[in-house]
Formats: sequence, structure tokens, C-alpha cells
Amino acid sequence: MEHFIWNVNPNILELGPIQLRWYGLLFVGSFFLGLMIFNWIYKRERKDPAVLDNLLIYVLIGAVLGSRLMHCLAYEPEFYLSNPIEIFKVWKGGLASHGGLIGVFIALYIFAKRHKESYTWLLSRIAIPGALTAAFIRFGNLFNSEILGQPSQLPWAIIFERIDMIPRHPVQLYEAFSYLVIFVLLLSIYRKISPLFATKILPGVFLVTVFTSRFFIEYVKARQASYVTDLPFTTGQMLSIPCIIIGIIWIIWALNTSKKSL
Repeated sequence: MEHFIWNVNPNILELGPIQLRWYGLLFVGSFFLGLMIFNWIYKRERKDPAVLDNLLIYVLIGAVLGSRLMHCLAYEPEFYLSNPIEIFKVWKGGLASHGGLIGVFIALYIFAKRHKESYTWLLSRIAIPGALTAAFIRFGNLFNSEILGQPSQLPWAIIFERIDMIPRHPVQLYEAFSYLVIFVLLLSIYRKISPLFATKILPGVFLVTVFTSRFFIEYVKARQASYVTDLPFTTGQMLSIPCIIIGIIWIIWALNTSKKSL
């Protein structure tokens, strides 16, 4: 069986030591696209979008710091604790989505306090472009030939020639397309329900859908953590379980409080 061979250069442009990578373009581009979506949301709900430039900076810093620290401490703790200077070398790769989520939560809290915004309102609305950003990041991983799947002989398996000649599950695409579907779902829910109910339920829907898909896709991913545990779950699955539980509780709370207000 012939399989598709992926051998795309991760660099778009190289000027001496300066490199423009597909991953960086998709990562930053997704945040600016998210800014456009947030601008539409602000105008739709008659809020002043003048603060959005500051919001973008907060979210970018929170996402990068959180995802980097989570990767270093959860996936390769021995290496990074022995070589702490390597933690700052973000350009070498290594970002964990679970940590990025925590970083964004913290950044939004600081932003909400300083700009006197509703924290829960921000959380609920950021979920919509957040799913889109997650999809773009996985497309970036595809260009980097990283976060590989387990070997497979399925017709759609891909050979990542920069790594080896083994056909593998294209888990980057599995996740990216899952997140695009979730983005459409969240946007549809937001447009069909009241702003008050959206504030209550969207964060829960985001957590359950994103991390449930992540949990099951982990079964066909190659091992990422540099250590082995006796537990039947991968590191990614163990980090996803609390997010799923919090999301379920959040949805139940949103439904119950909405019924009481009727």
C-alpha cells in the first residue's frame, strides 16, 4: 500500500540565522484571527472593542508561558530541571496545550481585574476563538513533523520523511479537524442562545469537547513524555481528565442555574 509522504520544509523563509516558520505564522496568525472574532463579539454585544489590543497581548503571553512551563514540567521534567536555561528556548519547540489553557485563564483574570471586565464573560467568549487557535497550532505541528501518531497501515496514514519512513496516524490532522468542528459548534451555540446563558455554558462545553477529543486521540499518538508510569493513561490523558470533569460540572451548574432563573 502506498502512503502519502510528508516532507514539507518547516521554514517559509531563511535569512541567515533568521527563520520564518510555518508554526510561528500559524500560531500568531490564529491569535490575530481570534482578535477579529472577538472584535465582532464586542460589537455584537455593544461593548467597546478599544481594549482588545491589550487583551491580545495578555492572552499571547499567558498562552506561551503556560504551555511552555507545562511542557517542561509535565513531559520532560528531568531534562529541563537539569538544564533550566533550556526552558527559555521556546524556538526549539515544546508547548503543551493544557498549560496554555491555564496560562490564558490566569492572563484573563489579570486583564479582567485591571480593565474592570467580567471574568466569566471573557472566559466564555474566549472559548470560541480558542478552539480555532488550537486547530491552527496542530496544523503548525504538522508542518514541523512533530507530535507524531503511532504506526498504521490505514489508507490515510502519512509518512513523515523528516522523521522516518514509517506510515503513521496523522494525529495532528485528527486534532485540528476536531477543534475546527468544536469551533463551529461553539460559534453556533453562541449565536442561538442568550448572552447570559452563553456566559454560563460555553466554558464547560469547550472543556468537555476539546479534552474529550484530546483524550481519545491520545490512544493513537506516539508517546510524548520522556518518562513511563504504571498508570494505563498517557500524560496527555491524565492532564485531560481533570479538564473534562470540570467541564461536566460547569455544564451541570449552567443548566441548573438557568432553570432556576426561568
